[in-house]
Amino acid sequence: MSTTSLVKGTALPASAPLPWSGLLALSTAAFTAVLTELLPAGLLPHMAPALGVPEARIGFLVTGYAVASFAAAIPLTALLRGLPRRPVLVGTLLGFALSDAAVALSSSYTLTLAARLVAGCAGGTLWAMLAGYAARMVPPERRGRAIAVVLAGITLALSLGVPAGTALAGAVGWRTAFGVLAAAAVLLVGWTHARVPGFPGEAPHARVPLTRVAVLPGVPAVLSVTLFLLVGHQVMYTYIAPFAAHAGFGRTGLVLLLFGAATVVGIWITGLLVDRRPRTALLGALGLCAAVMPTLGLAAGVPGVLPVSVALWGLAFGGAPTLIQTALVDVSGPERADLATSLQTTVYNAGIAVGSLTGGVVLSGPGAGALPWTALPLVVVALTVVALNRRNAFPSGRHSS
Repeated sequence: MSTTSLVKGTALPASAPLPWSGLLALSTAAFTAVLTELLPAGLLPHMAPALGVPEARIGFLVTGYAVASFAAAIPLTALLRGLPRRPVLVGTLLGFALSDAAVALSSSYTLTLAARLVAGCAGGTLWAMLAGYAARMVPPERRGRAIAVVLAGITLALSLGVPAGTALAGAVGWRTAFGVLAAAAVLLVGWTHARVPGFPGEAPHARVPLTRVAVLPGVPAVLSVTLFLLVGHQVMYTYIAPFAAHAGFGRTGLVLLLFGAATVVGIWITGLLVDRRPRTALLGALGLCAAVMPTLGLAAGVPGVLPVSVALWGLAFGGAPTLIQTALVDVSGPERADLATSLQTTVYNAGIAVGSLTGGVVLSGPGAGALPWTALPLVVVALTVVALNRRNAFPSGRHSS
């Protein structure tokens, strides 16, 4: 099928406009998930006294969410794969709403942590669904742009949502901020029900075992690129503050702002290229990431080099997840995308954890100056995998299945 897609049993012409309302609802779901996950990180001094625990234990609220998301993505996706897709999607949003409401009302750290674990399970399920859902809403020729629209919610949450949520909490209190987030999730349920199409779950006779999805041609290559890129990226990004201080650039807030703004530009450019030149765009993004690392390692202390390099890094990294996830949906097929993406969600979180740990070891040993040189070979491996896997995983043109 190359010129039509089936939505609710109706052929959708390739020239049909994107279903913007439904895609933006999915993008808002991604925004909500990221904001729910990361908001406690900016509220440590406010939440700790109210819950009667040290600030470090408030940090565990973010860790707990990530661990639950990591652990739940594959089993919950496999368990729910036979159910109609929209009710499952709505269920994840209700999970965020209930979790955020419980956090807003709770005076018990144990209850708050339990609510965060619920949100993490909802997040793991949601991330496994989003790309495949977007792909099924459009013809194959526009699949990449649809995924880019949805994943833009992540970028906007990181660059705008988390700072805005933290500012709101400072103005009206952290409980009110979580209450607003819970109410927004409830409203999103209505939007999703009205504008996101329903799709059937997988029929029993059509279900492919997870192990077979994992070894489909191209899937291992895409997952390995995800892992190596995320480990390399996280080695640097987690410790950008001490690296900036090492380079004599003490304005960490400005560095993060430049990175965030550049990722927004990167995902916009990716949306223009992903359906026409996906391989070229991904090679360019990874190549630019790789080029930035030795520049930071050799010349970060030179005036102007650090902010410009960070902006280029953000530009390159901003579009990479969309390009990689589109490649994964292409090689797995939209009908198996949820399972394939659940594997990628697990690999993604593993990459974050391993990268953060590796960067911490390097920072404690050789020091901040060694961070770019640690990240460089990891990004080069990701670039090499893409370059060597033209046939199945990263072809020059888009798959039309």
